[in-house]
Amino acid sequence: MEFDAVLLLSFGGPEGPEQVRPFLENVTRGRDVPPERLDRVAEHYLHFGGVSPINGINRALIAELEHELGNRGLDLPVYFGNRNWEPYIEDTVTTMRDNGIRHAAVFTTSAWSGYSSCTQYVEDIAHARRAAGPGVPHLVKLRPYFDHPRFAQIFADTIGEAAGALTPEQQAGARLLFTAHSIPVSANERMGPQLYSRQVAYAARLVATAAGYAEYDLAWQSRSGPPQVPWLEPEVEDQVAALAAAGTKAVIVCPVGFVADHIEVVWDLDVELREQAEAAGMVLVRASTPNAHQRFAQLAVDLIDELRYGRPPERVSGPDPVPGCLASIDGQACRPPHCVAGQNG
Repeated sequence: MEFDAVLLLSFGGPEGPEQVRPFLENVTRGRDVPPERLDRVAEHYLHFGGVSPINGINRALIAELEHELGNRGLDLPVYFGNRNWEPYIEDTVTTMRDNGIRHAAVFTTSAWSGYSSCTQYVEDIAHARRAAGPGVPHLVKLRPYFDHPRFAQIFADTIGEAAGALTPEQQAGARLLFTAHSIPVSANERMGPQLYSRQVAYAARLVATAAGYAEYDLAWQSRSGPPQVPWLEPEVEDQVAALAAAGTKAVIVCPVGFVADHIEVVWDLDVELREQAEAAGMVLVRASTPNAHQRFAQLAVDLIDELRYGRPPERVSGPDPVPGCLASIDGQACRPPHCVAGQNG
């Protein structure tokens, strides 16, 4: 399978105070989120001047992608589209059509199967192709990559870097804590069975092993639903409180569920969770996400090469592997055996 372009498809984020509320309304449209909840979340963005780091990180990642493509002899333009903010995927796909692009690989900034992390991006692609009309390019969404060797090693290395900020005494007693975005229990069950949480747990084990940790914890963060709706547990705040109560003096937090240091990382972990840990007498250090790391760009091109050369997916071998999927073409949901998420999403 050959391509004449790459599309980096992401979530989107505001780039000024005046964009914060419209962006949040885009994200929550149809979900009946109370206005006061949006007001609280808006304050997180305004704390950083109303600018989410995610678009800047993605632009830097595009530069790394272009460099890595060139290293492998591929002269492909890299386009940028978002689900919830400018540049919107619909506009980007229209531009690609007008530029004569015919076959593009789509790399998403989510490593997981699941609805919002995979299937919804498939839907985004289908919607953008319909909006662009005749002559629209074929778009191949690359597979989830939670078990790719580079993904595990990037996080293992950033854990080591974070641990290096602790004193030898703190390192000796530090607890490794993985986090990922929580979702409702019902949504997790629909992805058949518990696919998202199993993938996160599997990736955490791969990363911990690569980083040299036999013991660790996994918790969930950034829930936003009503209290009567069950979400994945334990919540990260409760887990940190439990560690403090058990006498833990240092914690290394690894946001394995995220590929960029966006607001839910830099606010929820670097501000709120750190304040909680410090109030409990604990030192908290955080591992970085892949962001625009050169090896993350290499991972993306690895996925492209899997399709170009017909290679089997490159995965870290481990006990009890969790299914993912291969690729989705033109916004059509994957079908078994290729994609469990597409089957059930």
